[in-house]
Amino acid sequence: MTDLKPIADPSPRWVTDLANPPPYKSKPASIPDPPGYSSQAISGPSKKKDVSRPAPREQPSPEKMDQLKLKKAWEVALAPAKNLPMTLIMMYMSGNSLQIFSIMMVFMAFKNPIMGLLSTNQAFERFETDSNRGSILQVKAAYVLMQVLALAVGVWKINSMGLLPTTRSDWLAWEVRREPLEHAVPALSL
Repeated sequence: MTDLKPIADPSPRWVTDLANPPPYKSKPASIPDPPGYSSQAISGPSKKKDVSRPAPREQPSPEKMDQLKLKKAWEVALAPAKNLPMTLIMMYMSGNSLQIFSIMMVFMAFKNPIMGLLSTNQAFERFETDSNRGSILQVKAAYVLMQVLALAVGVWKINSMGLLPTTRSDWLAWEVRREPLEHAVPALSL
């Protein structure tokens, strides 16, 4: 039992290589520099930058973060409008007859905007802060408008399929029968 050897480092090789990178190898003199690039040190008042370590990024200020969040919120708000041209083309190409493909297209044309309208607050809660609450309200209004436009595409499609009751013949069951002004009785003729 005492013959057991300790297990070597269980981490993969790429982890150890990442933690301890190999030393930098200089370029052989036989390989020329590409056009417009010189690897020789530039003499003068300019300082040579340390290429091995990039400078740490400074943290953005709260105002800058609010601007970035507002920009991302506008991207989310306008995303449904980017889908409208493709939806219109798909609706047009699916035809006006009642087939399984056109019915699925109409279902998706209504389902996606309704789900988007119901989840408006969840879509923008990660961008909302106390300082940009008014701006996010404008973004939410634009998002709702885009979803209503997407619903309008679905309404256009079911109207073109003849499924909207917009003509008089669709409402005949609720119309009152007209009373005739005169009655004509045919005469007996032999």
